[in-house]
Amino acid sequence: MLSHLPTTVQLAADLLLVGRRKDSIQYPLHGSVLRHVVLRGISSQIVSAAERVNAGLPSAMAVSAVVAIGSTHGVVLIFDPKQTLKLCLSNGQTREQYGAVSALALNNDCTRLLVGHARGQITMWDLTTGKLLRTITDAHQPGSAILHIQFTDDPTLAIFSDSGGSVFELNFRRLMGVRGSDSTCIFSGSRGEVCSILVLHAGPLQDHPLDDLSIMALATMSKVIVITIRPKLRVLFHHPLRGNSNTLPLLAWHYVFVQQQTGRTLEPVLAFARSSTIYFCQLVCKSPDNVQFVLLQKLTVPYVLIHMMWINAKTLITVDSLERMHLVDVRHDEELQVLDVGDVKLVYGSSHFKSLATGGNVSPAMALAGENACYQSVALFRGQVLLLGTKSLHVFTIRTWFERINYLARQEHYVEALALALSFYEGSARAVIGLDSNVEKRKGLIASKLLRVLYEFVEASATKNVPTRGAIHLLVEHYESVMPVCIESCISIDRTDVLFGDVYDRFSQDFVAKALFLESLEPYILDDKLRHIAPAVMQELVENYEERKEIDDLERLIVHLDIMSMNIDHIVKLCWKHSLYDGIIYIFNQSMNDYISPLEELLNILMDSILNKKDLTDKVVKLANKVLVYVSCCLAGRAYPVGDISESIMLQVKTSVLKALTVLHTKQPAEEEPVYPYLRTLLHYSTREFLNALALAFEEPEFESEVGRQQKQRIVDILLQIMVDNMEFSPTQVGALFTFLARQMAKAANTIYVSRMLFEQVLEYLSNPNDSSRHEEREQALIELLHAAGLQQFDEERLLALAERAEFYRVCELLYDKQHQYDKVLSCYLRDTSRQVQAFRFIEIVMSNPARKAAEKKAFRRKVLESIELLVAIDQQQTAELLACVFPDSMHEVTTRLAHEPRLLYAFLTGLIDYKESQAIGIKKKEGIVIGSDVYEQYIDLMCEFDPANVCTYVKSTDAYRLENTLEICKKHQVMDAMAHLLEKSGQVHDAFVILLQNLQDKVGDLCSVLLAGHESHTVDVSASWSALQVALCVVVQFCQRVSGKLEEAERQGLWFPILETMMHPQRKLDHKVAPQHLDSFKELTRHVLNSMMGYISVAAILKCIMEDPAYSTGKLSDIKELVLGMLEMYNYESTLLHSMKNLLNQDLHAQLARLQQTANRGYAAKSDACDLCHKPLAHIVDADNIVLFRSALPACLAFLTLGN
Repeated sequence: MLSHLPTTVQLAADLLLVGRRKDSIQYPLHGSVLRHVVLRGISSQIVSAAERVNAGLPSAMAVSAVVAIGSTHGVVLIFDPKQTLKLCLSNGQTREQYGAVSALALNNDCTRLLVGHARGQITMWDLTTGKLLRTITDAHQPGSAILHIQFTDDPTLAIFSDSGGSVFELNFRRLMGVRGSDSTCIFSGSRGEVCSILVLHAGPLQDHPLDDLSIMALATMSKVIVITIRPKLRVLFHHPLRGNSNTLPLLAWHYVFVQQQTGRTLEPVLAFARSSTIYFCQLVCKSPDNVQFVLLQKLTVPYVLIHMMWINAKTLITVDSLERMHLVDVRHDEELQVLDVGDVKLVYGSSHFKSLATGGNVSPAMALAGENACYQSVALFRGQVLLLGTKSLHVFTIRTWFERINYLARQEHYVEALALALSFYEGSARAVIGLDSNVEKRKGLIASKLLRVLYEFVEASATKNVPTRGAIHLLVEHYESVMPVCIESCISIDRTDVLFGDVYDRFSQDFVAKALFLESLEPYILDDKLRHIAPAVMQELVENYEERKEIDDLERLIVHLDIMSMNIDHIVKLCWKHSLYDGIIYIFNQSMNDYISPLEELLNILMDSILNKKDLTDKVVKLANKVLVYVSCCLAGRAYPVGDISESIMLQVKTSVLKALTVLHTKQPAEEEPVYPYLRTLLHYSTREFLNALALAFEEPEFESEVGRQQKQRIVDILLQIMVDNMEFSPTQVGALFTFLARQMAKAANTIYVSRMLFEQVLEYLSNPNDSSRHEEREQALIELLHAAGLQQFDEERLLALAERAEFYRVCELLYDKQHQYDKVLSCYLRDTSRQVQAFRFIEIVMSNPARKAAEKKAFRRKVLESIELLVAIDQQQTAELLACVFPDSMHEVTTRLAHEPRLLYAFLTGLIDYKESQAIGIKKKEGIVIGSDVYEQYIDLMCEFDPANVCTYVKSTDAYRLENTLEICKKHQVMDAMAHLLEKSGQVHDAFVILLQNLQDKVGDLCSVLLAGHESHTVDVSASWSALQVALCVVVQFCQRVSGKLEEAERQGLWFPILETMMHPQRKLDHKVAPQHLDSFKELTRHVLNSMMGYISVAAILKCIMEDPAYSTGKLSDIKELVLGMLEMYNYESTLLHSMKNLLNQDLHAQLARLQQTANRGYAAKSDACDLCHKPLAHIVDADNIVLFRSALPACLAFLTLGN
């Protein structure tokens, strides 16, 4: 519809809507995506029809090539695309008999209009002549409103639903010139009230299996169902729907490109939603008989939905319960814009869902959910969303990419406009309309538009937007926000000519803007987004950094820029002047492919300080580190400081760098210059780092050739000549060389030759016991030589002695393993603190290996048992598991060996018993072990000594011990809580109670002592004493509760009253001597005792005990009022609880009996008139008592049963 509106009207609508949407949200990243236009021609005629001809207010709408708007008085207005009223459809009786228009439907060619009314009638109109063709009054159950009506692609078939929740198909026919129709119910509302239906129309698919099917989706309150109507009724898919009871289900079909393994295909996708959840399901139709649905996606939105529809294949329009329209990108689950459409005054169909026109005969659920029904007020046509208001018609469309940029630019939101244009250029924008599919053409159009906006932005930023007043920092902040936008825009579209042309020229007119422009280039240069700068601008950039004395920052920029941007002569002089070594290397490498000159120049500087043994300044150290990195990069084929060396010159660079490093003398040697000065310089500075760089270089493929191997041998010989044949290098440095050689010789393809004397030196160095530095590295180097058979020429016994002396346990392990001395291998594991835990796995492997000889295993077993103390100290759990699984017959020997170390024995037994318990619960699957009660008792004895606090818990958890012996053990160690438990377990209740009561009295005495000693201020002491008392009281109360059920009244009083006395006595003792809150705490504990004992002691006896106690009898009634009332309240509560439980049990019993009686009295009908066993007709049996009817309803005659028995 909008295509027929003048552009000026659209622009005016944009301006009128600015600032009116208080609840609207426009995201800067996407700009204004939706355009809102009021169709004033149609709106004015809607109002005019209501006022002049009493047509009523709008109630429903349908849109296609025409716009049809129904009213509350049964009138339908037809408008053409130019908003001209073409027809006013009314037969004069619709208002009184038919009621309001509740649903409208147009067929595909817009020649027929179906009108559903609030009183249930359906009419069909010819839109070419305006004649009424059909009036259908019996298509469905009377008394319900038409909620939805839709044509299918077959012009003789329509679908509609009513407020009763039923769905019908409506077939049109014409016979002998007489028009007729018939309807069929395809879904009854009794199975779930259908709230929404939607027919899938034929899309852009050609020769598709869907052409033979007529498919429709329908939604109830609880599920979505997709069915075929033609050629036969069949359910294809169903999915549950959940949501609030006041929300309706929503449906939307659309053809969407879906990515599959075979490529992108255009398939119908159903979006269905309720409340705040949207599902997307793809329909896959391989043949008319093979239709499947694939759930693609699920979205959850932070609002309640009342309408939803596709606006295009990627974008969804939703309307929420606050009348806000949301534009959502489905694939990225991103909200693009929110528009408040409250001013539309949307038309709701609530009265139709409640069926008010026919007396409101709908279910409460349908009436409640229909409060926000607006199915007939929102329509979609060719990417345009139309909203029907009470007095107007509104259209929302997605702006084209050009319009979205212009909209922001007109409001002078240039930053947002440029960002949006860049998103179009890069292909990351959402809801894109109007761009060419050709990538190059599209980017050209966008770049052209972006530059026009950029010119406007630059001009505005340099003129009217410049702060004219205030401090200088305001001007700086202004340009700091402007420059990155301009630079990013030009770089992104690859138009640096514009950046360093018109943009730079405009900003260079202001010295502040010019300086900030140059400074703003830095991050883009460092990120390699900007490699080339116009020479004039480069010159200005260098001068700017020189003036600000930021030379180091300038160096970082130089190594990221194209060399052609620079004045090389000026930059080189600048770099030498300020010691910008990275810049020097970069310029020589990039401008002349010269990798040697900067290396020689820098090494000459280093030689003066390092070889002459001068103090190394920070400047020299920095240079040396750079040289080492540069050498490493060159030998590895990497450019310095970033990038890669060209493949065409890589080999030449590596060769020339190695040749330069190994020159015998410099070009202008001094008289005292030693041979190989460059190598000496680097080796003296950092032997290890230089050799690491050399090791990386030796990994390169060029060293695998014959020439490469010769070059490698030459370098090794030079290194040996420099470092071994004289004393100028320290032992640590020489050791680093030996480690380097060991690693090289350990390689499988080793071709390095060294003399036997050098081997001796390498071995002596690697196994030097006096050198504790890099122990792990030296051992690893020696192991690598062993694996490569590099030391076969040495005597193994001597090598073993050296390894033992150097504590190279892994080397010793290899040699002992070769000699099958597994006991000594175990000793190596145990002495190596970093690998002690691996000893257990080694023991298991050796003992389980059938290839081991019996003598070897015997010696190994002896070593294991000799080392049992150490094994327990390493891991008691693994030791116990090892002994249980590998040496089960040695358990007594192990405990005997550990007897002199009780703590180790306790640790071992702990691990053993833990392992046994893990077997019991199925954690360990190996064969079980048997542990005697004597072992358990020994374990409890040791636990009493080393961990008495956990003895009681343990004896409660197991029954593997002998009760009398364990009780004696606990008595010996005076572990009272465990004694009490064991006494209780043995039936000595009184003795157990005495122990627990004594413990309680001790805790009470300790607390009284703390309180009387004036320690109230020591919160920790008082709090700890109170906690201990509460625990002791809880233990003794629980004990009494366990045993009271087995005792007589007098015996129970003998338990409970001493506890009560114990808690009441300190109140007499502490009265007027401690703070009132402490007395209150004692009373609270006393109340706890009383409440606990009430179930076992009569209330009268308890009250008598309380009244006779001086702590309460000598005071006022108010002192004991709260205590007595608490007792009575508890008594009443428990009495009420008992009574309620009794009633519940009686009721449950009565209900069960009633059900059983009802079942027993139920009549049964026979399934046949003959005995199921003998097949004799029941009618021939005279005596009915001879017939037995089983509950399976199978009759049998008694005579047959008797004979069968």
